[in-house]
Amino acid sequence: MTGVGPDPYIWEMEVFEKWESEIRGYSRTYPTVFASASNARQVDEAGRSYVDFFAGAGVLNFGHNNPRMKRAMIAFLEADGVAHSLDMATTTKRDFIEAFVATVLEPRGLTMKLQFMGPTGSNAVEAALKLARKVTGRREVVAFTHGFHGMTLGSLALTGNEFFRAAAGVPLENVVRLPFETAPGGGLQALDDYRAQLSDVSSGLSAPAAFVVETIQAEGGVNVASAEWLRAVQQLAHDVGALFVIDDIQVACGRTGSYFSFDGMGLDPDIICLAKGIGGYGTPLAMNLVKPEHDARWLPGEHTGTFRGQGLSFVAGKEALTYFEDDALMTEVRAKGERMASALLAVAQEAEGRSFVVRGRGMIQGLDVVDGAFAKAVAAECFSRGLLVGPCGSGGRVLKLIPPLTIPDDDLTEGLEILTGAVRDTL
Repeated sequence: MTGVGPDPYIWEMEVFEKWESEIRGYSRTYPTVFASASNARQVDEAGRSYVDFFAGAGVLNFGHNNPRMKRAMIAFLEADGVAHSLDMATTTKRDFIEAFVATVLEPRGLTMKLQFMGPTGSNAVEAALKLARKVTGRREVVAFTHGFHGMTLGSLALTGNEFFRAAAGVPLENVVRLPFETAPGGGLQALDDYRAQLSDVSSGLSAPAAFVVETIQAEGGVNVASAEWLRAVQQLAHDVGALFVIDDIQVACGRTGSYFSFDGMGLDPDIICLAKGIGGYGTPLAMNLVKPEHDARWLPGEHTGTFRGQGLSFVAGKEALTYFEDDALMTEVRAKGERMASALLAVAQEAEGRSFVVRGRGMIQGLDVVDGAFAKAVAAECFSRGLLVGPCGSGGRVLKLIPPLTIPDDDLTEGLEILTGAVRDTL
């Protein structure tokens, strides 16, 4: 601890409390000053180590300071690589594109174009919305209850969370909200009802430009859609001349045990939104995969951004793709995901009568404890014991586990034991 006196926390956080905006959130959930990090551990300036089940909200799929990526990035810097290039052609961008095509697209028979935009997932969603409206000439977009797609106005209009939406200060329009499969009123019947309304010339509804959906609603509470329902959404979209857009920003890049969360589901999206883990190291990168016939509608320079794929992210992102050259890591992810789910199911069974529910796939798992205040108390207790975990979902009622895919077995075991003990003692 670098501070002195009876309350070193106040001393440590004084600069942030005095100068940083009140908007900060995670520093309140994890009230310490972190100094270093490696794989699935963060260490604060007092030297205390924390198991990280948060992983930068799903950015750090390959761990903090991944050594393979670090070596590649250092070599890039020492060689005076082009760190910033707008959308100019560089050797590092070419290397990334070639690796992505060979590792991800070609094995799946995909011929999609790669569009780089601003560096966040929200930027990717905004670009997808703009293109869908341009392609179809329509304004409204279908989004789903409990969905989260970003904080800028277009992506925020798609987002369901009332707290986030209230900060907009302007109407969030041009969105039709349908129930997600697992939400009240959701399922195939709701899609059939919407189809019937669109077919009725007196319904007052017009066909949308796109259907934007997450296969797993991560921030929405780890709500998992079935392949059958997702195929029905896709079919409805195409039947009414709309684009089918998958927001895979938080649960792609291996999180579910395959590169895309929808692999093997028989889906053929028009646009796939990617960000978070695609940059590999934690450096920002966002990218849309777009069917060529839709991408052809863009005019050069029609959608721009100062940071459209910076060099360090391309270098780290290319190294991240090497984890998908064979199935070794994905086999580990599936096995670790089963361990995580089993541990949470044991917690739910121990809390019999509290109606806890476990949801997830691969290494995104959620424990719905029903009560947001209880979830917040458990997260605080976890932090006090050396585990970083965050609530999500309606009212923050779900404890979401998204550790690095590369987390060592011992750290995974320790984290699950801390979580189990924290739930038990908070009960």
